[in-house]
Amino acid sequence: MTADERSGGTSGVVLSFMVGALSGAALAILFAPRSGRETRELLGEKLRETSERGRRVGEKALERGRESAEDAARYLERQREALEKRRDRLASAVEAGRQAYRDEKEKM
Repeated sequence: MTADERSGGTSGVVLSFMVGALSGAALAILFAPRSGRETRELLGEKLRETSERGRRVGEKALERGRESAEDAARYLERQREALEKRRDRLASAVEAGRQAYRDEKEKM
């Protein structure tokens, strides 16, 4: 799964949540025996609650994204260090081979 697919899934979940919440609120308004003022107050309250939940979900998704980016950066750093060590060992081995060749050539 690519990063684009994961981010699309997260935004899809958030969008589905918001649509469901708004649909539920609309149905509650249509079938609830309340006055207009009570209904508006209820709608305002539900909208604030939904907004707060959406904000929290967004913050959690953002935090998970940051953690994933930090994990990836640490992994890349470890891989870079390992590659540098291998390169240094290979360079040392090549130099040792060249020196051995020169030493053998001087003996002749």
